[in-house]
Amino acid sequence: MRIATWNVNGINPRLERLLAWLEGSAPDVLCLQELKCTAAQFPAAALREAGYEAAVDADGRWNGVAVLSRVGIEEPLTSLPGAPGFDGVREPRAVAAVCAGVRVWSVYVPNGREVDHPHYAYKLRWLEALRETARTEAGGERPFAVLGDFNIAPTDADVHDIAAFEGATHVTGPERAALAALRDTGLDDVYPRPLKYDVPFTYWDYRQLCFPKNRGMRIDLVYGNAPFRAAVSDAYVDREARKGKSPSDHAPVVVDLEP
Repeated sequence: MRIATWNVNGINPRLERLLAWLEGSAPDVLCLQELKCTAAQFPAAALREAGYEAAVDADGRWNGVAVLSRVGIEEPLTSLPGAPGFDGVREPRAVAAVCAGVRVWSVYVPNGREVDHPHYAYKLRWLEALRETARTEAGGERPFAVLGDFNIAPTDADVHDIAAFEGATHVTGPERAALAALRDTGLDDVYPRPLKYDVPFTYWDYRQLCFPKNRGMRIDLVYGNAPFRAAVSDAYVDREARKGKSPSDHAPVVVDLEP
């Protein structure tokens, strides 16, 4: 079974690329983030033709998440229990489903913007809600994983130059502590094997030739419980999907599970 996660940075502008990637990589389940479309604009028909059904939460802003599956969708949940809103608005940042016996959450953790911005406090509260959901779902024998764009680099090694992030979000102590608290529910980082570079970055800014220079970050993560991790046979970042015309600024993270 192949499960992947990808921040597509706008599903409709990238639809042709997404469909080609689905055909070439053949994931059984794909968690998507940053759809940037409404539920009505979501390309369900094109994805259905490609063999995938979807659980979606989207409202047309800069958020939006989905789980695509060609192995069935059961127990869908299109909101994170207890998640706070921001500025009075509930943002579509989490969707879950059971696919062929594996429980997956596709999450798009708030960016945080700046350390002294209200969005940063919102980010930490949102992560608390995610931790509580993981606490209730990660136990037991069923494989369980939280996949997506966490907007946090777990360690200094997960950014190209930690000095460049001094005083910035994504690398602060409270954010990393929130990730540690999530892991304490029984999850662990499914670390992709390095391919071209020692650190498998997943995001590169469009500006200043960051991708060719590999000035990236590892912020797209897969956190799985013990049954999920025990089934992992491979994990990697598909850098090829970041190349070419009009790519997302993120690359997919792919995890293969043995039956």
